[in-house]
Amino acid sequence: MVGDALLHDTVYNDARTADGGWDFTRQIHRIGDIAKQYDLAYYNQETILGGEALGLSNYPMFCSPQEWGRDMIAQGFNLVSTATNHALDRWGAGIEASKAFFKSQPGVVEDGTNTSWEEYNELPVYEVNGISYVFVSWTYGMNGLQCPEGEEYLVNCYDGYMDTMLDQVRQGKEKADVVIVAIHWGDEYSMEPNESQLSIARQLSDAGADIIIGNHVHCIQPVEWINDKTICFYALGNLISDQWPWEKSMIGMMGGLTINKTTQGSKTEIEITDVKADLHWTYSVRDAHTNFEVIPFSQLNDDLYPGYQEVYGRYAQVITAMDDSIQVGGF
Repeated sequence: MVGDALLHDTVYNDARTADGGWDFTRQIHRIGDIAKQYDLAYYNQETILGGEALGLSNYPMFCSPQEWGRDMIAQGFNLVSTATNHALDRWGAGIEASKAFFKSQPGVVEDGTNTSWEEYNELPVYEVNGISYVFVSWTYGMNGLQCPEGEEYLVNCYDGYMDTMLDQVRQGKEKADVVIVAIHWGDEYSMEPNESQLSIARQLSDAGADIIIGNHVHCIQPVEWINDKTICFYALGNLISDQWPWEKSMIGMMGGLTINKTTQGSKTEIEITDVKADLHWTYSVRDAHTNFEVIPFSQLNDDLYPGYQEVYGRYAQVITAMDDSIQVGGF
């Protein structure tokens, strides 16, 4: 699991090729080497992948190259959430283009935005290695934008639809071995979950969520077990962005775990083990806004990031601030 793909124009311009195309491989190959070791590898598509046909754009209304998604998928990422506060940045046209792109990618599961009520109400069950799972993605809102009347299906927004979100989780638990919830929530730039996050996390756990993957705040937040059964990553932070000089926005978290299924007769037991988390950093030539690259802290040195070990120590403490059983490192 990694966090937000927040594609400022400086990030995607850095990936331009001589022939006018795009190649993001240099930016993400190190994190891809880790992702490829897993059966499922998740990231949050913060900005809409509307593609060049809709006109690429930067903050505050993003539209990003679809080639970013292509290259993330090539790096092993196959589980994507799209319910974010920027989901309506290009309205229905952006969502249609994004959905068409992800549907064209074999083996990729995406959730969070929809092009019809039928899609909104669907709850597909997927399977990996004999373990079935349901994946849902929801956001708190869309930066004050509202879906057009009658098209509320466009974005899975839990504001006013909390029961719908919780019902999805309950139904998912009846249909599958594991329920994974990706959720956009929290106060931006806060490294502690707020009361709303804490409450919603417990409601999701009570409804049957096994894994909660939170994001939105552009920095990391702690990881904790809830009810001794649900593992919650409150915020993974940014995977990639150009939000410097905010140190916290350039440091993201990657999480990993193993899902185990044991069947004896008619009884099936699911256990989540090997939960761990570690940190990565987005390098760039700051003044030039070039040479972006996501680098795990384990691969850093003082030439790349002077004082990185002290920084690592501080941010590692955030991971375990609510639960000291969480392993830091080990990827």
